[in-house]
Amino acid sequence: MRFAISPHIEKVHFPPISEVKSWVEGRSFAQDKPLIDLCQAVPDYAPPPELLDHLKEVVEDPLTSRYTPDEGLAEVREAVAAWYRRRYGAGPGEREICLTIGASQAFWLAMTVLCREGDEVVVQTPYYFDHAMGLEMMGVRPVYAPFDEAKKGLPDLDVLASLITPKTRALLLVTPSNPTGAVIAPEAVRALFELARERNIALVLDETYNAFIAGGVVPHHLFSDPAWGEHFVHIASFGKTFSLTGYRAGALVASPGFIHHAIKAQDTMAVCQPRITQQAVRFGCSRLDNWTVDNCDMMQRRHDLFRGQFIRTDNPFELVASGGFFAWR
Repeated sequence: MRFAISPHIEKVHFPPISEVKSWVEGRSFAQDKPLIDLCQAVPDYAPPPELLDHLKEVVEDPLTSRYTPDEGLAEVREAVAAWYRRRYGAGPGEREICLTIGASQAFWLAMTVLCREGDEVVVQTPYYFDHAMGLEMMGVRPVYAPFDEAKKGLPDLDVLASLITPKTRALLLVTPSNPTGAVIAPEAVRALFELARERNIALVLDETYNAFIAGGVVPHHLFSDPAWGEHFVHIASFGKTFSLTGYRAGALVASPGFIHHAIKAQDTMAVCQPRITQQAVRFGCSRLDNWTVDNCDMMQRRHDLFRGQFIRTDNPFELVASGGFFAWR
């Protein structure tokens, strides 16, 4: 091509998962040494049969082929809000939810509302690569908080505070972490929120794997604070929760004013989350609590088995952090 492209996207690296998969394209592997794909932290089990049966009925409804409101159907957002109240003890109202094309689009909406070119976002290392790629494409500077092995991947409040400048628009963290699996404790989340409030910036939490915290622990109690929306933006993935990654089932949760502006970007990016995806999310939030808990328990058993093998004395690697779908050495 002979025309110019954006210098911001030109300097961004190619998607790591796509690059890694290209390394084995066209190759075959012996049955006694099969290749195990650890590229993506996604459920390898199917959605429950009752959800699939429900979607078979939904697809025959002529309305399924039509747009919905940009933010999603009211009844779906009501079901999502009720799910949050059960999971967190309190949650957003329907006007504080925008259904998105996966958590990735929720992230883009959040950063589009928050940032201008030249702004900064503080990012905890090791970070989810899509976050850094997205910020760089927007011309927003990621400011990286260094990884501290002694803290096992958890953020250091003092370090984060020292990185905030007049250009900082947000603290961006992932809990449970992608890629370490570390879970930020509720009291630490509260401290991060207080730091964001003190510095008048946003705390953006990507909680894509919030349904995979062992023991039914409440991830945090920010939604119980009547002023949570003043400094908190939440990103979710029901694709991970209900094994619907191919349906691209995400959500952005924020104050009504923030959602109002996010819908402007939503309308130009995607218009709305597909209606069939919304119906899948509604079914999941309304009827799959026990199924979700069982899968969380199953993933914890897998994690414990993996960890047991990893910490053997004959293993030359040191396990620094782990949880859910992840481990970090």
